[in-house]
Amino acid sequence: MGEYKATVRWEIGEGEVFTTNRYNRRHEWHFDGGAVVPGCAAPGYLPPALIDESAVDPEEALLASAASCHMLYFLAYAAKAGFSIDAYEDNPVGHVEKNEDGDPWVSTIVMRPCATFVGDKVPTAEELDQLHHRAHKSCIIANSLKSEMTIEPVFGEAE
Repeated sequence: MGEYKATVRWEIGEGEVFTTNRYNRRHEWHFDGGAVVPGCAAPGYLPPALIDESAVDPEEALLASAASCHMLYFLAYAAKAGFSIDAYEDNPVGHVEKNEDGDPWVSTIVMRPCATFVGDKVPTAEELDQLHHRAHKSCIIANSLKSEMTIEPVFGEAE
């Protein structure tokens, strides 16, 4: 079906000493289309001096990736069903817990997608649930994770 690549780059900062574990965790994600995204460890795991809160942490990226994948399938299925959408928003939340070995993992992801439908044809609650179910079932990211994922559609307009 395809192969996907990304490059992750980090280097020690001036004056930092790697072996003391006092080095900045800021790095960059490079994608084949030319996008460069600043990345860093999530706040709360390290002293503030070692992180960049303006960068994307891996946990946030996982949530955004899952929500983005779900959205793209949802939009495709909604269009195919003849519905018109002019806005879509999701605010996924992930929960990190420790597994049986004491290692942290994203155990649950709750997505709260909200699509703004326009025009005369608006889905019923049942049709909306079916669209989200189909999107979730097709989502490459959801199919790749062991995290429990819940879709809680928000009815109304996206903000």
